Amino acid sequence: MKKKIDLLAIIGLAFGVGAVLGAMYFKGVPVSSFNNPAALLVIFAGTLATILISFTGKELGKIGGIFGSVFNDTEYQSNKELIQMFLELTQKARKEGLLSLEPEVEKIDDIFLKKGLRMVVDGLDSELIEGTLELDIESMEERHGTNASVFSSAGAYAPTLGVLGAVFGLIAAMGSINDTENMSHAIAAAFMATILGIFTGYVMWNPFAGKLKVKTKHEAHYKHMLIEGILCLQKGEPAAVVKNRLLAMIPRAEQEIFEKEDGK
Repeated sequence: MKKKIDLLAIIGLAFGVGAVLGAMYFKGVPVSSFNNPAALLVIFAGTLATILISFTGKELGKIGGIFGSVFNDTEYQSNKELIQMFLELTQKARKEGLLSLEPEVEKIDDIFLKKGLRMVVDGLDSELIEGTLELDIESMEERHGTNASVFSSAGAYAPTLGVLGAVFGLIAAMGSINDTENMSHAIAAAFMATILGIFTGYVMWNPFAGKLKVKTKHEAHYKHMLIEGILCLQKGEPAAVVKNRLLAMIPRAEQEIFEKEDGK
């Protein structure tokens, strides 16, 4: 399976930044307002602190990979390609036996699929095969869930830290109550911390967590389709049964397209 850049994630983040900058422009707020060391320190250092407290070194050791998962996408086989692959494997197995699949298995790059087909070729029981592969999916979901929770936690804490930054700014403003100009600057700086906290929480961290959850769901569904096809092979199901069982796992619109193309 190949990796590709997730353009939607990049475009979405760019739109989010653009929306904030555009709103600032129309309201006459200078971009230099972001040059606020106190606000930046409270939001980014504070968020980092909450993550370090919330998670262990083992979970945070691959933080670079977690960010990479947000902006990179795994390119799976299309549903049509997957179904066609299992139909070809089924026909070969029924004609020449399961052992004839061994050369085909070695050509496969997908580790999950290769593991399942090897167990079929080795003559293992269907319950053992299904149990092993389902355990693989459960482990994947648990790992990905932990990764997503890192971003979810950051998204929960960042807006609150923005309020904390605003309080600091208001305290500074009250200290300059007799100096109207300095007090107005301090109030503006206070609200900048709130903006940064809300922006990072609701435009970055929480959406990042959501993206990882969606990708996990897609991967789990893809692997469940692989399990279904592998078990059909193990049981010696005819091609028509394999096709119908796999078609039942994809959206109705794709089923109709597949049926039309198959009927030509």
